[in-house]
Amino acid sequence: IFGGVSVEHEVSIITAIQAMNNIDTKKYDIIPIYIDKKGIWYSGAMLRDIKIFNDLDLMKRYAKEVVLYKRDNEFILQSKRGLLRKDITSVDLVLPIMHGTKGEDGNLQGYLETVGIPFCESDTYSSVVGQDKVFMKQIWQACNVPVVKYDWFFDTDYQKDPDKVIEKLEKIGYPLIVKPARLGSSVGIAIAKNAIDLRNAIEDAIGYDTKILVEEVIEDLKEVNISVLGNYQKQHLSVVEEVGGSKDFLTYEDKYIGGGKGPSKGMASAKRIIPARISDEVLKEVNNVAIKAFRSLNSSGVVRIDFLIDNKTNKVYANEINSIPGSLSFYLWNKTDKEYQELLDDIL
Repeated sequence: IFGGVSVEHEVSIITAIQAMNNIDTKKYDIIPIYIDKKGIWYSGAMLRDIKIFNDLDLMKRYAKEVVLYKRDNEFILQSKRGLLRKDITSVDLVLPIMHGTKGEDGNLQGYLETVGIPFCESDTYSSVVGQDKVFMKQIWQACNVPVVKYDWFFDTDYQKDPDKVIEKLEKIGYPLIVKPARLGSSVGIAIAKNAIDLRNAIEDAIGYDTKILVEEVIEDLKEVNISVLGNYQKQHLSVVEEVGGSKDFLTYEDKYIGGGKGPSKGMASAKRIIPARISDEVLKEVNNVAIKAFRSLNSSGVVRIDFLIDNKTNKVYANEINSIPGSLSFYLWNKTDKEYQELLDDIL
Protein backbone atom coordinates (compact mmCIF):
# COMPACT_ATOMS: atom_id res chain seq x y z
CA ILE A 1 0.00 0.00 0.00
CA PHE A 2 1.53 3.30 -1.07
CA GLY A 3 0.82 6.92 -2.03
CA GLY A 4 -1.41 8.67 0.48
CA VAL A 5 -2.39 12.22 1.33
CA SER A 6 0.90 13.42 2.86
CA VAL A 7 3.40 15.82 1.30
CA GLU A 8 5.66 12.77 0.89
CA HIS A 9 3.23 11.17 -1.58
CA GLU A 10 5.67 11.13 -4.51
CA VAL A 11 8.49 9.74 -2.36
CA SER A 12 6.19 6.88 -1.33
CA ILE A 13 5.55 6.02 -5.00
CA ILE A 14 9.31 5.81 -5.68
CA THR A 15 9.92 3.59 -2.63
CA ALA A 16 7.00 1.30 -3.52
CA ILE A 17 8.04 0.88 -7.18
CA GLN A 18 11.58 0.02 -6.06
CA ALA A 19 10.21 -2.60 -3.65
CA MET A 20 7.81 -4.13 -6.19
CA ASN A 21 10.67 -4.41 -8.68
CA ASN A 22 12.73 -6.38 -6.15
CA ILE A 23 10.25 -8.63 -4.34
CA ASP A 24 10.77 -12.34 -5.14
CA THR A 25 7.85 -13.11 -7.48
CA LYS A 26 8.55 -16.86 -7.19
CA LYS A 27 7.46 -16.58 -3.55
CA TYR A 28 4.94 -13.74 -3.56
CA ASP A 29 2.06 -12.44 -5.68
CA ILE A 30 2.29 -8.65 -5.69
CA ILE A 31 -0.95 -6.68 -5.35
CA PRO A 32 -0.30 -2.94 -5.66
CA ILE A 33 -2.75 -0.70 -3.79
CA TYR A 34 -2.29 3.00 -4.49
CA ILE A 35 -3.96 5.70 -2.36
CA ASP A 36 -4.32 8.99 -4.22
CA LYS A 37 -4.01 12.45 -2.66
CA LYS A 38 -7.75 12.50 -1.92
CA GLY A 39 -7.55 9.21 -0.02
CA ILE A 40 -9.18 7.04 -2.71
CA TRP A 41 -7.76 3.49 -3.05
CA TYR A 42 -6.89 1.95 -6.45
CA SER A 43 -5.47 -1.37 -7.58
CA GLY A 44 -4.27 -2.82 -10.86
CA ALA A 45 -1.14 -4.34 -12.41
CA MET A 46 -0.31 -1.06 -14.18
CA LEU A 47 0.48 0.50 -10.79
CA ARG A 48 3.78 -1.41 -10.79
CA ASP A 49 5.04 0.88 -13.57
CA ILE A 50 6.21 4.30 -12.39
CA LYS A 51 5.40 5.85 -15.80
CA ILE A 52 1.65 5.47 -15.15
CA PHE A 53 1.95 8.11 -12.42
CA ASN A 54 2.93 10.73 -15.00
CA ASP A 55 -0.74 10.80 -16.04
CA LEU A 56 -3.05 10.20 -13.09
CA ASP A 57 -6.19 10.67 -15.19
CA LEU A 58 -5.04 7.82 -17.44
CA MET A 59 -4.19 5.68 -14.43
CA LYS A 60 -7.63 6.20 -12.90
CA ARG A 61 -9.24 5.22 -16.20
CA TYR A 62 -7.67 1.75 -16.05
CA ALA A 63 -7.04 1.03 -12.36
CA LYS A 64 -9.93 -0.20 -10.22
CA GLU A 65 -11.20 1.80 -7.25
CA VAL A 66 -11.10 -0.65 -4.34
CA VAL A 67 -11.87 -1.34 -0.69
CA LEU A 68 -10.25 -3.87 1.65
CA TYR A 69 -12.41 -5.73 4.14
CA LYS A 70 -12.69 -8.98 6.10
CA ARG A 71 -15.12 -11.75 5.12
CA ASP A 72 -15.18 -15.28 6.53
CA ASN A 73 -11.61 -14.99 7.88
CA GLU A 74 -10.34 -13.80 4.51
CA PHE A 75 -9.22 -10.30 3.59
CA ILE A 76 -10.89 -9.33 0.33
CA LEU A 77 -9.93 -6.62 -2.12
CA GLN A 78 -13.13 -5.58 -3.87
CA SER A 79 -13.72 -3.13 -6.71
CA LYS A 80 -16.32 -0.44 -5.91
CA ARG A 81 -16.84 1.32 -9.24
CA GLY A 82 -20.43 1.48 -10.43
CA LEU A 83 -23.42 -0.33 -8.98
CA LEU A 84 -21.90 -3.82 -9.06
CA ARG A 85 -19.16 -4.77 -6.65
CA LYS A 86 -16.71 -7.48 -7.63
CA ASP A 87 -14.13 -9.41 -5.63
CA ILE A 88 -10.69 -8.94 -7.18
CA THR A 89 -8.50 -11.10 -4.95
CA SER A 90 -7.78 -12.03 -1.36
CA VAL A 91 -4.84 -10.49 0.50
CA ASP A 92 -2.65 -12.39 2.97
CA LEU A 93 -0.23 -9.71 4.13
CA VAL A 94 0.22 -5.95 3.73
CA LEU A 95 3.54 -4.17 3.28
CA PRO A 96 2.81 -0.50 4.07
CA ILE A 97 5.13 1.78 2.08
CA MET A 98 3.78 5.19 2.98
CA HIS A 99 5.80 8.09 4.33
CA GLY A 100 4.55 10.81 6.64
CA THR A 101 1.04 11.67 7.81
CA LYS A 102 -1.89 9.27 7.40
CA GLY A 103 0.43 6.42 6.43
CA GLU A 104 3.60 6.16 8.49
CA ASP A 105 2.13 7.78 11.59
CA GLY A 106 -0.19 5.01 12.82
CA ASN A 107 -3.32 5.94 10.85
CA LEU A 108 -2.93 3.17 8.26
CA GLN A 109 -1.59 0.74 10.87
CA GLY A 110 -4.62 1.35 13.10
CA TYR A 111 -6.95 0.68 10.18
CA LEU A 112 -5.15 -2.55 9.27
CA GLU A 113 -5.25 -3.69 12.91
CA THR A 114 -8.98 -2.91 13.03
CA VAL A 115 -9.59 -4.98 9.88
CA GLY A 116 -7.35 -7.66 11.38
CA ILE A 117 -5.04 -8.17 8.43
CA PRO A 118 -1.38 -8.97 9.19
CA PHE A 119 1.07 -6.27 8.13
CA CYS A 120 4.81 -5.61 8.13
CA GLU A 121 6.81 -2.89 9.85
CA SER A 122 5.96 -1.13 13.13
CA ASP A 123 2.57 -1.41 14.83
CA THR A 124 0.20 1.47 15.59
CA TYR A 125 1.85 2.51 18.87
CA SER A 126 5.40 2.47 17.49
CA SER A 127 4.32 4.28 14.34
CA VAL A 128 2.67 7.11 16.29
CA VAL A 129 5.69 7.83 18.48
CA GLY A 130 8.05 7.29 15.56
CA GLN A 131 6.33 10.01 13.54
CA ASP A 132 5.91 12.62 16.28
CA LYS A 133 9.41 13.97 16.92
CA VAL A 134 8.37 15.41 20.30
CA PHE A 135 6.92 12.11 21.59
CA MET A 136 10.00 10.38 20.20
CA LYS A 137 12.45 12.62 22.06
CA GLN A 138 10.46 12.48 25.29
CA ILE A 139 10.55 8.68 25.27
CA TRP A 140 14.23 8.62 24.33
CA GLN A 141 15.08 11.03 27.15
CA ALA A 142 13.22 8.78 29.61
CA CYS A 143 15.26 5.81 28.33
CA ASN A 144 18.61 7.65 28.49
CA VAL A 145 19.00 7.86 24.71
CA PRO A 146 21.09 11.02 24.10
CA VAL A 147 19.30 13.86 22.26
CA VAL A 148 20.23 17.51 21.65
CA LYS A 149 18.65 20.34 23.66
CA TYR A 150 15.14 21.07 22.38
CA ASP A 151 11.79 22.65 23.14
CA TRP A 152 8.40 22.55 21.46
CA PHE A 153 5.08 24.39 21.26
CA PHE A 154 1.72 24.41 19.47
CA ASP A 155 0.86 26.88 16.71
CA THR A 156 -1.76 28.49 18.98
CA ASP A 157 0.91 29.17 21.62
CA TYR A 158 2.85 31.19 19.06
CA GLN A 159 -0.21 32.93 17.63
CA LYS A 160 -1.35 33.93 21.14
CA ASP A 161 2.02 35.27 22.35
CA PRO A 162 4.88 35.02 19.81
CA ASP A 163 7.29 37.02 21.97
CA LYS A 164 6.89 34.58 24.86
CA VAL A 165 7.60 31.61 22.59
CA ILE A 166 10.63 33.30 21.03
CA GLU A 167 11.99 34.19 24.48
CA LYS A 168 11.63 30.58 25.64
CA LEU A 169 13.36 29.21 22.54
CA GLU A 170 16.24 31.69 22.69
CA LYS A 171 17.28 30.12 26.00
CA ILE A 172 18.50 27.14 23.97
CA GLY A 173 20.83 29.48 22.05
CA TYR A 174 21.27 30.30 18.37
CA PRO A 175 21.56 28.84 15.82
CA LEU A 176 18.35 26.84 16.08
CA ILE A 177 16.65 24.39 13.74
CA VAL A 178 12.84 24.56 13.40
CA LYS A 179 10.86 21.47 12.38
CA PRO A 180 7.20 20.50 11.97
CA ALA A 181 6.92 17.78 14.63
CA ARG A 182 5.12 15.19 12.52
CA LEU A 183 6.50 15.49 9.00
CA GLY A 184 9.48 13.79 7.41
CA SER A 185 11.74 14.09 4.36
CA SER A 186 13.04 17.47 5.67
CA VAL A 187 9.81 19.23 4.62
CA GLY A 188 9.22 22.59 6.35
CA ILE A 189 12.60 22.62 8.14
CA ALA A 190 14.78 25.76 8.44
CA ILE A 191 17.83 27.03 10.31
CA ALA A 192 17.43 30.24 12.35
CA LYS A 193 20.51 32.31 13.24
CA ASN A 194 18.64 35.20 14.85
CA ALA A 195 15.17 36.27 16.01
CA ILE A 196 14.03 37.35 12.53
CA ASP A 197 15.06 34.00 11.05
CA LEU A 198 13.33 32.22 13.91
CA ARG A 199 10.01 34.00 13.38
CA ASN A 200 10.14 33.31 9.64
CA ALA A 201 11.00 29.63 10.20
CA ILE A 202 8.19 29.20 12.73
CA GLU A 203 5.63 30.87 10.47
CA ASP A 204 6.66 28.56 7.64
CA ALA A 205 6.61 25.44 9.84
CA ILE A 206 3.12 26.08 11.24
CA GLY A 207 1.87 25.96 7.65
CA TYR A 208 2.71 22.24 7.75
CA ASP A 209 1.89 21.22 11.33
CA THR A 210 0.22 22.48 14.50
CA LYS A 211 3.06 21.15 16.66
CA ILE A 212 6.57 22.57 16.24
CA LEU A 213 9.92 21.26 17.46
CA VAL A 214 12.94 23.55 17.88
CA GLU A 215 16.42 22.14 18.55
CA GLU A 216 19.92 23.43 19.10
CA VAL A 217 22.19 23.24 16.05
CA ILE A 218 25.52 21.46 16.37
CA GLU A 219 27.71 23.69 14.23
CA ASP A 220 30.67 21.33 13.75
CA LEU A 221 28.44 18.48 12.71
CA LYS A 222 28.62 15.10 11.06
CA GLU A 223 25.33 13.39 10.14
CA VAL A 224 25.28 9.60 10.03
CA ASN A 225 22.47 7.10 9.56
CA ILE A 226 22.05 3.44 10.40
CA SER A 227 19.28 0.99 9.60
CA VAL A 228 17.93 -1.51 12.12
CA LEU A 229 16.04 -4.67 11.13
CA GLY A 230 14.13 -6.80 13.61
CA ASN A 231 11.80 -6.37 16.58
CA TYR A 232 12.01 -6.04 20.38
CA GLN A 233 13.55 -9.52 20.67
CA LYS A 234 16.28 -9.35 18.05
CA GLN A 235 17.97 -6.52 16.13
CA HIS A 236 20.31 -6.59 13.16
CA LEU A 237 22.36 -3.50 12.30
CA SER A 238 23.40 -2.20 8.90
CA VAL A 239 26.59 -0.42 7.98
CA VAL A 240 26.67 3.26 9.03
CA GLU A 241 26.50 5.90 6.30
CA GLU A 242 27.72 9.49 6.40
CA VAL A 243 25.40 11.90 4.62
CA GLY A 244 26.02 15.41 3.41
CA GLY A 245 23.62 18.05 2.15
CA SER A 246 24.19 21.10 0.01
CA LYS A 247 22.96 23.39 2.83
CA ASP A 248 23.17 23.39 6.63
CA PHE A 249 21.11 20.20 6.79
CA LEU A 250 20.03 17.40 4.45
CA THR A 251 17.13 18.86 2.43
CA TYR A 252 14.26 17.22 0.56
CA GLU A 253 16.15 17.98 -2.68
CA ASP A 254 19.33 16.33 -1.35
CA LYS A 255 17.38 13.23 -0.33
CA TYR A 256 15.17 12.68 -3.33
CA ILE A 257 16.20 14.83 -6.29
CA GLY A 258 19.99 14.76 -6.11
CA GLY A 259 21.62 16.37 -9.10
CA GLY A 260 18.35 16.50 -11.00
CA LYS A 261 19.62 14.30 -13.85
CA GLY A 262 17.25 11.52 -14.81
CA PRO A 263 14.52 9.97 -12.64
CA SER A 264 14.88 10.09 -8.87
CA LYS A 265 16.12 6.99 -7.05
CA GLY A 266 14.49 8.04 -3.77
CA MET A 267 16.79 8.12 -0.75
CA ALA A 268 19.41 6.38 -2.91
CA SER A 269 19.79 9.79 -4.65
CA ALA A 270 21.32 11.43 -1.56
CA LYS A 271 25.03 12.14 -1.31
CA ARG A 272 26.58 9.58 1.01
CA ILE A 273 29.82 7.94 2.10
CA ILE A 274 29.57 4.27 3.07
CA PRO A 275 30.97 3.34 5.52
CA ALA A 276 30.96 6.59 7.48
CA ARG A 277 34.31 8.16 8.37
CA ILE A 278 34.04 7.67 12.13
CA SER A 279 36.29 6.06 14.72
CA ASP A 280 35.68 2.55 16.05
CA GLU A 281 34.70 4.11 19.38
CA VAL A 282 32.06 6.36 17.79
CA LEU A 283 30.82 3.48 15.63
CA LYS A 284 30.34 1.35 18.74
CA GLU A 285 28.37 4.17 20.39
CA VAL A 286 26.14 4.64 17.30
CA ASN A 287 25.42 0.89 17.25
CA ASN A 288 24.60 0.78 20.97
CA VAL A 289 22.39 3.87 20.89
CA ALA A 290 20.61 2.61 17.73
CA ILE A 291 19.54 -0.61 19.46
CA LYS A 292 18.42 1.28 22.58
CA ALA A 293 16.47 3.83 20.47
CA PHE A 294 14.83 1.06 18.40
CA ARG A 295 13.80 -1.00 21.42
CA SER A 296 12.57 1.99 23.46
CA LEU A 297 9.98 2.79 20.77
CA ASN A 298 9.12 -0.93 20.32
CA SER A 299 9.89 -0.59 16.61
CA SER A 300 9.86 -3.51 14.18
CA GLY A 301 10.58 -4.32 10.56
CA VAL A 302 13.21 -2.11 8.96
CA VAL A 303 13.81 1.45 10.18
CA ARG A 304 16.46 4.11 9.67
CA ILE A 305 17.79 6.07 12.64
CA ASP A 306 19.51 9.37 11.93
CA PHE A 307 22.31 10.56 14.21
CA LEU A 308 24.14 13.82 14.84
CA ILE A 309 27.81 13.70 15.86
CA ASP A 310 29.54 16.71 17.40
CA ASN A 311 32.98 16.66 15.77
CA LYS A 312 34.49 18.69 18.63
CA THR A 313 33.48 16.28 21.39
CA ASN A 314 32.63 13.07 19.45
CA LYS A 315 29.30 13.12 21.32
CA VAL A 316 26.62 11.03 19.58
CA TYR A 317 22.97 12.17 19.56
CA ALA A 318 19.95 10.28 18.21
CA ASN A 319 18.11 12.70 15.92
CA GLU A 320 15.07 10.82 14.63
CA ILE A 321 13.72 7.45 13.58
CA ASN A 322 12.05 6.70 10.24
CA SER A 323 9.57 3.86 10.77
CA ILE A 324 9.12 3.37 7.00
CA PRO A 325 12.35 4.82 5.62
CA GLY A 326 12.77 6.16 2.10
CA SER A 327 13.80 3.33 -0.25
CA LEU A 328 13.42 1.05 2.83
CA SER A 329 17.14 1.77 3.36
CA PHE A 330 18.07 -0.97 0.88
CA TYR A 331 21.19 1.01 -0.10
CA LEU A 332 22.54 0.46 3.44
CA TRP A 333 21.77 -3.25 3.52
CA ASN A 334 23.31 -4.04 0.15
CA LYS A 335 26.52 -2.57 1.56
CA THR A 336 26.15 -4.75 4.66
CA ASP A 337 25.06 -8.33 4.00
CA LYS A 338 21.74 -8.27 2.10
CA GLU A 339 20.66 -7.54 -1.43
CA TYR A 340 17.29 -5.82 -1.68
CA GLN A 341 15.36 -9.01 -2.43
CA GLU A 342 16.70 -10.69 0.72
CA LEU A 343 15.91 -7.59 2.81
CA LEU A 344 12.31 -7.62 1.56
CA ASP A 345 12.10 -11.35 2.22
CA ASP A 346 13.22 -10.77 5.82
CA ILE A 347 10.67 -7.96 6.28
CA LEU A 348 7.85 -10.08 4.86
